[in-house]
Amino acid sequence: MIKVLIVEDDPMVAELNRRYVESVDGFQVLKVVQSVDDAKEVLKTDKLDLILLDVFMPGDNGLTLLLYIRELGLSVDVILITAASDIETIQSALRFGTIDYLIKPFTFARLKEALLSYKQKLEFLEFHPHQINQQELDERLLQKERMQPTHELPKGLTKHTLNLIWAELQAIGENEFSTNDIAKSTGISRVSIRKYLNFLEEIGVLETRVSYGTIGRPISQYILNEQNSIAISDYL
Repeated sequence: MIKVLIVEDDPMVAELNRRYVESVDGFQVLKVVQSVDDAKEVLKTDKLDLILLDVFMPGDNGLTLLLYIRELGLSVDVILITAASDIETIQSALRFGTIDYLIKPFTFARLKEALLSYKQKLEFLEFHPHQINQQELDERLLQKERMQPTHELPKGLTKHTLNLIWAELQAIGENEFSTNDIAKSTGISRVSIRKYLNFLEEIGVLETRVSYGTIGRPISQYILNEQNSIAISDYL
């Protein structure tokens, strides 16, 4: 059970928040207090997981409690629920370690989203007590989505054909090849292949080497530039 403290000076709002929180499975409101000083006293005696904190209250404002928690290194998380919407307050709250920020008036759906997200993170950490990898950190804790390619192919080129050609180039590896070689192995016309190979040369994935046949005609040979091959990932 996730133990919650509500810090809110308006009794009606505090009661409403308490009902909201306890309607979400897995959460229990231990106490409701109306000032930062009262919250500090609770922190001295009770084991808490989460604080729902207002900014504007009589006496010290909610940010002072955030700073207090940070200075003492207390193991408790904070979600701000406040009418404060100015950038300075929001920046301070984020710098002091709030894990979410809800601006009044908020919807119950938004609060439920914040609580469930917090619960999922706690559960994930409970079952991964040692080490996690970068992808797990990004997706499960930092809630970062995997970046999608932001580069567009030149007009007339398609991702599907590029994937076919790229698969063939990877099979060739470090060996030199010509436009005809790729046309024969893929069944794509030489004119189309040339456009794709020229594009790959432009982004540094291929290098061109000119050789001369038996009758002296120059022939363009290509070879993969392994150091720059990562550049194609933006287009696949």
